[in-house]
Amino acid sequence: MNVMMNFEERKREKQLSYERKLLRDLSIDEVKKSMIIHFNRMRIGVGPLEEGVEEACFDVAIEAYLNGGIFSRFTLHGETIEMAKKRCHREITHFIDTLYYFWLYWDYGKKMISDEDIFLACEHFVDYWWVKGYRKGERRYKLRLH
Repeated sequence: MNVMMNFEERKREKQLSYERKLLRDLSIDEVKKSMIIHFNRMRIGVGPLEEGVEEACFDVAIEAYLNGGIFSRFTLHGETIEMAKKRCHREITHFIDTLYYFWLYWDYGKKMISDEDIFLACEHFVDYWWVKGYRKGERRYKLRLH
């Protein structure tokens, strides 16, 4: 006897499966190095980033990476990376704003770092991980690993 599945359940199952496959290529060490590169000017003291700030950066990097990987499917239809970025502009700005506001909250009242520096660093960080996810997803589609 066959199991009946809802279309939404099947779609969600396929999405989770694809995201798991994309996450296999993501390295935690690579995300840590990226955080050091992008947010080096904002680190206070010599030690590593605080745990809460590090977790927020991880969350946003993973979400941007997955979003880029998901939107890479439009490569099959002839879209360029710029066209895909325009298509998901709202999500990208949401990731940037989320990370930016987290940094502002972390620095609240201390004024140790400039608002403009934070925003630019967040923008570059999110763009870096979105493009990286897009490239990985594009490679998976070209190699038919999706």
